[in-house]
Amino acid sequence: MLCDNITTAPTGRLLFAGQDTVALARQYGTPLYLLDEDKVRENCRTYAAVCRRYFDGRAQPLYASKANAFKRLYQIVEEEGLGIDVVSSGELYTALQAGCDVNRVYFHGNNKTDEDIRYGVERNVGYFVADNLEEIRAIEAEAARQNRRQRVLLRLTPGIDPHTYAAVATGRVDSKFGNAIATGQAGEITAYTLRQPHVELTGFHCHVGSQVFEEDVFEQAAAVMLEFAAHCKQAYGYTAQQLDLGGGFGVRYVESDPSLDIDAKVGRLAAAVREACGRLGMEMPEIRIEPGRSIVANAGMTLYTVGTVKRIPGYKNYVSVDGSMADHPRYALYGSQYTCMLAGKMGEPQTLACSVVGRCCESGDIIQEHVKLPASVCRGDILAVCTTGAYHYSMSSNYNRLPRPPVVMLRGGREHEIAVRRESLADLCRNDV
Repeated sequence: MLCDNITTAPTGRLLFAGQDTVALARQYGTPLYLLDEDKVRENCRTYAAVCRRYFDGRAQPLYASKANAFKRLYQIVEEEGLGIDVVSSGELYTALQAGCDVNRVYFHGNNKTDEDIRYGVERNVGYFVADNLEEIRAIEAEAARQNRRQRVLLRLTPGIDPHTYAAVATGRVDSKFGNAIATGQAGEITAYTLRQPHVELTGFHCHVGSQVFEEDVFEQAAAVMLEFAAHCKQAYGYTAQQLDLGGGFGVRYVESDPSLDIDAKVGRLAAAVREACGRLGMEMPEIRIEPGRSIVANAGMTLYTVGTVKRIPGYKNYVSVDGSMADHPRYALYGSQYTCMLAGKMGEPQTLACSVVGRCCESGDIIQEHVKLPASVCRGDILAVCTTGAYHYSMSSNYNRLPRPPVVMLRGGREHEIAVRRESLADLCRNDV
């Protein structure tokens, strides 16, 4: 199986986090997001442990909450001692409602509005990760208005290509994010920021992309960023306190994906950081990393109910479910691969080649192509899509005026409870006037 929280019962039913998925679907209805709390905590603890081990306690993981964000999840991450990475006022508000320590919140985004900046400064957000000169000017003006000194990191682009999906590559010189080191813009924004009386430059940030496995792009980026930090020491007399190397650690969606050893990967990153610091004659700054997908992806599963099964002899077969691109958007966006299973028929041979599709009035509403399911698949069967803890609930929408599914948290092999309620038809019109 893809992950150790996915197993099969002697009855032939799919178990997730030790619990019967067919029974959960019957109790809560479908579409249904499941999230394994024990796996989330395990992943958080893995990152916390490797940061302590390899960086002598001078590193902290931050949960990149754009991957999945709701109050209970923020509470779990806070309980596990991680900081938080937010990208909007909405994520910040939710984190604060959950009781997260605002001093460990980092506010990202390439185009924060004046309202975002005002809200962050008013709520004493720990750090802004500033993307450009305009943002530094806006933070300076707002911090001056509130008579505060606001801590910031500057987002830089180290010019590293992670060789992953183009849509999620963010570290190249021509990225929409950050200030390129190669063009001199990183130096310009650093010098400008250091002159601002109400902005405290804490350090630098970069992010090279997502779904990175064994490539050495993190190590390359760390070397480039530390070389830039050494340059700033020489050019401006400035010593960076923090270096945030972003996230992007890969996860398994299908059997052909590799398994990433987080311990070994972070160990190699730490070795690269130490080597660069030694070569440059500088003290190692405090390190931050930002796992998001790799904390929640394999903690998630989505359940659907099969409706129409359409067979076109000699051409193609379609299995339609009661979900859609509104709750499973990543295939439509990126062509992302997923593993699909019939939750009640795990023991049957998978001989029917088909496309699993959704209910939206849209040709591109595809859950997954080239799926093998039991030939007995029929209306009423429960279909599970694995590894959906990241970028599913957080990217869900009301396209076709569909209510968003609930999130049910699983723990201890038998406990389950609603963390996010299912939207009702009335919720769809709640803001209409």
